[in-house]
Amino acid sequence: MNLKIRKMEEHDLAPLYELLSDEQVMKYLEPPYSKEQTARFLERAGLSEPPLIYAVEQDGLFIGYVMFHEYDETGMEIGWVLHPRCWGNGVASALTGQLIERSRELNKQPVIECVPGQETTRHIAMKFGFDHEGRKDGLDVFRLKR
Repeated sequence: MNLKIRKMEEHDLAPLYELLSDEQVMKYLEPPYSKEQTARFLERAGLSEPPLIYAVEQDGLFIGYVMFHEYDETGMEIGWVLHPRCWGNGVASALTGQLIERSRELNKQPVIECVPGQETTRHIAMKFGFDHEGRKDGLDVFRLKR
């Protein structure tokens, strides 16, 4: 699987809008984004320093993004939002493995947040040995201990 995580760039606006305007993709996140909301999100989260999100490419094509930023003193939030064509073929698991390694390199514990009922995210967290810490701000919080 040829996956590349890279910094977001301004030219990512069009494929990011395609992703974030998709009702299926946004089911557990927020209402689908307008092009203006997507542009603000890209500016605030992807083009910021340090970035909160990073683009993901598979074989050179934008397929979504990962979240990778400080969560608290000991943790790095990790996560992914992927194009539906990538669902169910191991991309999220492969990215999770990469993000766990990056977190460990920073001596941080990976943390995953998701809405209750987001079974795919819960499944991946459990598969990698994350502990369910409870809920924070209405979201399930999973943390991988050292």
